[in-house]
Amino acid sequence: MATPREPQKANYDAIVIGAGIQGSFTAYHLAQRHKDTLLLEQFFLPHSRGSSHGQSRIIRSAYPQEHYSRMIPDSFHLWQQLEAEAGTRLYRKTGLVLLGPAGDPELEAYRRSLGADQVLDAVALAQLFPGFRLQTGEVAVFDSTAGVLFADRALRAVQELFRRHGGTLRDGEKVLCIEPGAVVTVTTTAGVYRAPRLIITAGSWTGPLVERLGLRLPLQPLRISVCYWREKQPGSTGTGSVSPCFLTLGLSQAPHGIYGLPAIEYPGMVKVCHHHGRPIDPEKRDQAPPDTSHPDIGLLSSFISSYLPRLEPQPAVMETCLYTNTPDEDFILDRHPKFSNIVIGAGFSGHGFKFAPVVGKLLCELSLGEEPSHSLAPFTITRFPGVLKVAL
Repeated sequence: MATPREPQKANYDAIVIGAGIQGSFTAYHLAQRHKDTLLLEQFFLPHSRGSSHGQSRIIRSAYPQEHYSRMIPDSFHLWQQLEAEAGTRLYRKTGLVLLGPAGDPELEAYRRSLGADQVLDAVALAQLFPGFRLQTGEVAVFDSTAGVLFADRALRAVQELFRRHGGTLRDGEKVLCIEPGAVVTVTTTAGVYRAPRLIITAGSWTGPLVERLGLRLPLQPLRISVCYWREKQPGSTGTGSVSPCFLTLGLSQAPHGIYGLPAIEYPGMVKVCHHHGRPIDPEKRDQAPPDTSHPDIGLLSSFISSYLPRLEPQPAVMETCLYTNTPDEDFILDRHPKFSNIVIGAGFSGHGFKFAPVVGKLLCELSLGEEPSHSLAPFTITRFPGVLKVAL
């Protein structure tokens, strides 16, 4: 259902382009800070054209990179705050099993990030979680803090709270033109708006938007197959009410990693996906149906037969999602190199949803000229050479 039309107004304290989870949290933090904020979305809400739709995402403490491991406690805390303010449940604790070859450097880095000493062999893992079967020479590490975020519910909650704090959300308005200046002018298909600060969080559409501002960011939209696999016997993949999430590391047959979530979205169906996809023009994202002959499906079927034998080896439901990857798979959270009142959040590379509350806070702080609450050194635009291409 489309967002109810707000009274037309031209001038704001801040404009945010893109009402996915990152943009919605950015707008929410600005509205919390009593900034009169306009949140623009090109599609009518709710929609499934971008990266924030769907019912579930993984949240975990295990992160080998220090910049993410420092941010994740803040993100957990902010998710809890949002739950309390919205009065609705947004998180379910399930735990996360990390699977990989014994001694794998990446798996060891994850283990160290948790401070975990215990490594589970095949027997110990099967006792805890009978749905999993390790192969010879492989082990598992367990992140007990991890769980599932209810994605659609979270997106609705943060948008509703943004409006409750006085924010304006206008959907079905595609941005046609951005004019930089001390006051930025944004022209859409339905109006012209002005603000002294602009934040761009347009997902896979960020690249074309910022190219008009003289930036060529190395952003690659990917179309991801999101697959659900039926349990041979409902409830058989875990003990108790729900099985854990999982993530593979260092498996030769899945160099980009495979991840899975328990049977929460569709009863009796486990979500298992390859953390990789095919390059795509986001404007054409919905033109082709999921391709059941794609090599990813064969890779996943083989993985499930070997590691999750309690699931049927062919997908029961197939959907799609967009990732927008950077070359190093780290986010972009930075000011425009030439226009300091334009802030960009992009390239969340398929692992940004869990960080959305803290990303929104950081983008809010950047736009207000405040000292960021976390170091943004890993997320600068200038780490990519030659991005400033056009003199405006």
